[in-house]
Amino acid sequence: MIWTDLLSGLIEADTDLLLAINGWRAGWADTFMYAFSGKWIWVPMYASILYVLFRNLHWKWVLGCIITIALTITFADQVCATFIRPYVCRLRPANLENPISDMVQIVNGYRGGRYGFPSCHAANAFGLAFFVFYVFRTRALTWFIMLWALVTCYSRSYLGVHYPGDLLVGAVVGFVGATLFYWLFAKFCKYRPLKAYRHAYVPIWVGGGTVLLMAVYSFV
Repeated sequence: MIWTDLLSGLIEADTDLLLAINGWRAGWADTFMYAFSGKWIWVPMYASILYVLFRNLHWKWVLGCIITIALTITFADQVCATFIRPYVCRLRPANLENPISDMVQIVNGYRGGRYGFPSCHAANAFGLAFFVFYVFRTRALTWFIMLWALVTCYSRSYLGVHYPGDLLVGAVVGFVGATLFYWLFAKFCKYRPLKAYRHAYVPIWVGGGTVLLMAVYSFV
């Protein structure tokens, strides 16, 4: 009984927070959050991270990093979409079968798939963010990539396709995947972070430039 009441309270709080985030609207924010939530728009930033890896590490370590990132993303996707979602079956807020869907505002008709717990977006974003932290241990880049992952998560609730709880659990899955596969990478490839990395600010410039272009486009 106590656990049922606790779970009901958490679900209610999760719903209230979702409606609060989704309820704050602005025309420019609709455009900005929809763009920020996209995948392809971040390809230049991903490429800039690979650029920094190639500029600083031996090709064997770079190959190990690429494999590790691929494993982290695959782990995050499979755990969230294949192993958890089919058993939890939590409808997305914007799904028309969800009783609260009438209270959820959507952008460009986007409602996502049927189930949303946990969030693959959050798992992938934080999987990459923690991997970047583990590899570089550079303060500025760590702050930037973590902030990028947080805004990515916020955009998903703003768009009405994920409860905050979906995002929190997804972030935990991403953290676990990044930690596990980085540990394996460091163990088998004998990787140790360098004291300094050349061009470590390039992903910040590229990612920040992408955000600036989205902001300008949103206001124009």
